[in-house]
Amino acid sequence: MKKMYKKIVVITLVAIFSLSMNVSLAITQKEIDEQKDKQSEINGQIDKAKELQKELEAKKSEAMKQVQSLSSQIDSYESQIGDLESQISDANRKIEEAQKKLEENQEEYDKKQETFRQRLVAVYEAGETSYLDFLLTSSSLTDFISNYYLVSEIAEMDTELLKKLEEQKREIEESKKQIEESKEKLKVAKAGKETINNELRNKKSEKNKYVAELSEEEKELEKEIQELKQANAKIANEIKIAEEKYKKELEELNNKPSTPVGSGFFMRPVSGGYISADGYYPSSGKFHGAIDYAVSSGTPVYAAAEGVVMSTANLSTSYGTYVVIRHVNGLQSYYGHGTRGSICVNPGETVKKGQKIMSSGNTGNSKGPHLHFEVRKAPYNYNGYATAYGQDSRINPSAYM
Repeated sequence: MKKMYKKIVVITLVAIFSLSMNVSLAITQKEIDEQKDKQSEINGQIDKAKELQKELEAKKSEAMKQVQSLSSQIDSYESQIGDLESQISDANRKIEEAQKKLEENQEEYDKKQETFRQRLVAVYEAGETSYLDFLLTSSSLTDFISNYYLVSEIAEMDTELLKKLEEQKREIEESKKQIEESKEKLKVAKAGKETINNELRNKKSEKNKYVAELSEEEKELEKEIQELKQANAKIANEIKIAEEKYKKELEELNNKPSTPVGSGFFMRPVSGGYISADGYYPSSGKFHGAIDYAVSSGTPVYAAAEGVVMSTANLSTSYGTYVVIRHVNGLQSYYGHGTRGSICVNPGETVKKGQKIMSSGNTGNSKGPHLHFEVRKAPYNYNGYATAYGQDSRINPSAYM
């Protein structure tokens, strides 16, 4: 099925190339008619390719459909587990922070309480002596004024000490309350995670049974999708960490006057070559969700718009050598399959539109030199299958070019 589809695409490209080569400076009516005939022929081939795509979808085995449906459910469970793990992590962090604050406040409270106790002992040991007696023993007016300010400061310090003791006592009680609340949330989140983990194990077991029934071609496709999903999960985690790490850079980016997000927002990320895969169609059951530019290895790759670099890496599978950039309004652009070691930007760096970020190549899950250009919007979900089987945040880059 793949070979038939590729054959049609190749024939279409050859026909287009032949058409462009036959255009001359002096065009006669006959030549115009010939070009129109060729154009009609190309349009017919495109229609055939679309029909073939529909046939491929219809011929997809029931096992593959079940695999895709179960994968969507598994993704949902894994997403829920991710949320619960985040809640668990947040609860643990709050417990640690509250415990630390409790210990600090308790230590300070004990010190102040001891100071106040010593003050009470000193007052008791002084017997009936009062602040007034202390002032009246002054030997001169200067001594009286000096003693007056000293007494005032001592009284003020005593009052402030009592206030601090009450304040820290309230903080200690609040910290204890937060610890108990966080522990309860932690308990609920852990119980929920265990329940969903059981469901996840069951769905994975069910999916494995259907995977065993797949054709060799479908198994290859499933393997490729799983590799991409694993890579995307890793990249998503890196970006989540980067969002907090580069918060300042992202705020500065969003505060800058910029080109409205729409047609013309993105520039073509490479010069030359041709589009070998259009942006938004399901191919052999797999949702591509990107534009592939067939260019030779070493071709400069440019940032399609100004943004902050969120993640870069050199993977052996999936995207290979890649760069992810965050733009205004939360859009993300992905640049994949670059030449290993060619990345010339760093995470956290703000790049200009048209700035070189790496060189194209043939790394990762790639069958020839090209640039994989992908755009996503929040919440940046990656499904791997056609959108009928779950949410996918990849959008057509052409709509912004």
